[in-house]
Amino acid sequence: MRGFRVNRLIATLATGIGGLIALDAGFVAAENLRKLSGAQIRARFAGMQLTDEVHYRFAYERDGTLRSFAMGVKKRGKWVIDKDQICLYLQEPDDGCYDVALSGKTFTLTPTGLGSPLDGILQPISDPQ
Repeated sequence: MRGFRVNRLIATLATGIGGLIALDAGFVAAENLRKLSGAQIRARFAGMQLTDEVHYRFAYERDGTLRSFAMGVKKRGKWVIDKDQICLYLQEPDDGCYDVALSGKTFTLTPTGLGSPLDGILQPISDPQ
């Protein structure tokens, strides 16, 4: 019985330490995020596409047209800069504005309302019109 308690204590400590290490790594990643201004967002996104290279891509045309390709579904809408946020309108329930942050080559769009952040990289539009 005593050996079981010791093993359980060791397992509990290892789990706790692992959790702290993961939490610390999350804080380091969050520290590397640099929030972009509206002018920086426009300069980087216009004429480019944001993609995870597998599931989705959003093509940000210079004229404000937004083309979405997600899980085989194509949509067309618009994108605008409002103050220091990018706002996406595709007639979806999660349409709205997002804060944009950059860490390395990865952009993170965080909604101001409900929803999960969207991560991706910017690249030239693969099917220019």
